[in-house]
Amino acid sequence: MAKQNQFFPQVVFHPGETLDEKLKEMGMGPKEFAFRAGKPEKTITAILKGESSITPDMAVQFESVTRIPARFWMNSQRGYDEYIARVKRGKIVEEAFVWAKNFPVLQMIKMGWIDKTSEKQEIASQLLSFFGVANPTAWENYYYNQKLKVAFRISLKHTSEPFAVSAWLRKGELTSQLIPAPAYSEKSFRESLPAIKSIMANHSGDFFGTLQKICLASGVKVIYTPFLPKAPVNGATRWINDSPVIQISGRGKRNDKFWFSFFHESGHILLHGKKDIFLEQLDYPDKDEEKEKEADDFAVKWTFSAEEEAAFKEIRPVTEKELIDFARKINTHPAIIIGRLQHSRDLPYSFGQKYFIPIDLSKDQEHTHPTPLI
Repeated sequence: MAKQNQFFPQVVFHPGETLDEKLKEMGMGPKEFAFRAGKPEKTITAILKGESSITPDMAVQFESVTRIPARFWMNSQRGYDEYIARVKRGKIVEEAFVWAKNFPVLQMIKMGWIDKTSEKQEIASQLLSFFGVANPTAWENYYYNQKLKVAFRISLKHTSEPFAVSAWLRKGELTSQLIPAPAYSEKSFRESLPAIKSIMANHSGDFFGTLQKICLASGVKVIYTPFLPKAPVNGATRWINDSPVIQISGRGKRNDKFWFSFFHESGHILLHGKKDIFLEQLDYPDKDEEKEKEADDFAVKWTFSAEEEAAFKEIRPVTEKELIDFARKINTHPAIIIGRLQHSRDLPYSFGQKYFIPIDLSKDQEHTHPTPLI
């Protein structure tokens, strides 16, 4: 987040003080000035006391009497109004620090989401800007009370770590806004799944960038957002500005878990509506267990189907050669088969450990913003 070099004066005086000095210089009292300017005396008195503003109409009238250009009076009033607004804003930011302490600030600074600072007010100010809200109440209305259901349709109020989760989701939203994408095509995305499955089966070193480009060609944004401490989210799927977005945290750190999660999120896009938001590995009141089961079944189909699993279980004895041959036959990765059968206790955990590939998406930052194919 780049800082802007802006200067804001410590004190700005109400233009009524300038008017008072000018009237003394002219030897003119408020009553006479009001008469000459064609304004009620009480209005002029209120301006001189700093209790009322100079309107554009007044500024033009004052110009005729004081010979000071109307734009001076208007600029003076505008500067004073901004100063008062910033004073009020400063009080809001100062009070917001209590709210700001709930977020994993140090980790957000480390990852460059907000700037490093030792000033409490600056931390609170940056967090408000990060979320695009004016005050903590606006944040609460958005993430807790669903006051804007067309944008954020679930409540984080009863989750274990709503502050960290909201920060992770917001970062994904900001990242997605930087990525231009063509209009989403369900047909194109469905047709790309076999190619994506082949990427899963081969799992080369540049798999994530290739995956992003293929999905983006169909209008689907796949983004990586490093997970935050206390934000136990493996992934999220939602629509942002008419584009489906799959946000991945990389918490699984193993190829079999990564690919199951990806196809699970893809299932949400293809099977469920634009109004839904899905957060994986996180309990929240609005969670639709039926839709989660449908997404799981979709992921099973595209990684290692129930029919394929049944066929593999007929093989006895299970050797590494049999495993590799079967994986090639069904176009999947050996780790997918091993992970599934270890989970069901049909294979010992000691079997085939070398086929599990560690995943660390943080080492490839260029994939955070894929090159658009439009």
